[in-house]
Order: sequence, then C-alpha cells, then structure tokens
Amino acid sequence: MKFFSGFSLKNEEYFFEPYINRSEYAICGFSYGAIKAFENAEKLLREGKRVDRLQLISPAFFQSKDEKFKRLQLMAYRKNEDEYLRQFINACFLPYERREVEHSVTVLEELEELLYYEWSRVRLEALSKAGVTIEVYLGSADQIVDVTVAKEFFLDIATVTYIKDGNHFLLTD
Repeated sequence: MKFFSGFSLKNEEYFFEPYINRSEYAICGFSYGAIKAFENAEKLLREGKRVDRLQLISPAFFQSKDEKFKRLQLMAYRKNEDEYLRQFINACFLPYERREVEHSVTVLEELEELLYYEWSRVRLEALSKAGVTIEVYLGSADQIVDVTVAKEFFLDIATVTYIKDGNHFLLTD
C-alpha cells in the first residue's frame, strides 16, 4: 500500500487506520494526497502495473469554489505562510479539538494545484473500467471541502463512505 499525505502534512496515515486497505496493490491518499494517489494509480496502469484499489480520503475537492475563494486562499498563504497553515490545520480538525500532526515543507505551487485541481469523471471511469475499485471517504462535518458536492460527484464512480459527524480527518470526537 502506498500512502500520499495531505497538504503540509506527513505521517498522518495513522488517523485513517480503520479505513486503509494494506494490500500491496492499494493506493491511498488524504486530501491533497488523494490527487497524488489518483495520478499515481493512472501512471502505474499506463506502465502495465497492477492496481486493485484507490482510496481517496477527504479528497481535495475545490472545483465548486469560485475564483475569489481561491485567490483569497493564495493571498493569505503568501502574506503569512505559518499563520495560514496553522489556521488551515485547525480547520481540518473542526468541530473538534485539534490534534498534533507532523508537517512537511510546503510550496505555493502545491496549494495552487489543490485549489485548481479538476477531478475528471472520464479519467476516474477509465480507472474503474480497468478494474480498479475506487473508494471515497468523506466526513459530514468536514469544514475544508464541500462534502455535499464532492459526494454527488463521486457517487456514480466510487463507493462513497460518509462518516456521520466526521471532520476532514474523519474523526468524530
């Protein structure tokens, strides 16, 4: 199993132990890492390698957000990266208490990529037709992504698990 971390994070996969499939042919990604996991699954299939399962945990899904929202995020990051990341991580844990996480080095381009990423139904369907089981995990109390829009988008092409009262980390307390 290969795991891709969320924006500005590292070693956070322990939060998702109840959901992660540990098969060597599974790929899993959290938030921004879900984008990377999806792209990695496509790459491996192009190379003729085996992928059985793609797990997208709280995938970064901002294609329903307007340009103003995206620009404001980028401006806030440029103005004060540390404060932006502090507030971002706090929001990931809302409505519950923040927990400690490890941070990775971030760059503006990663934030731009996650904000402007367009999930492709056609590309996801191609993965599914190639035999890859796609699983999406969303928390109903997630305050980072619009879970209602994300759920509707993925529902026809993935098994969507909706965690009642779950935050961005799928925690319920």
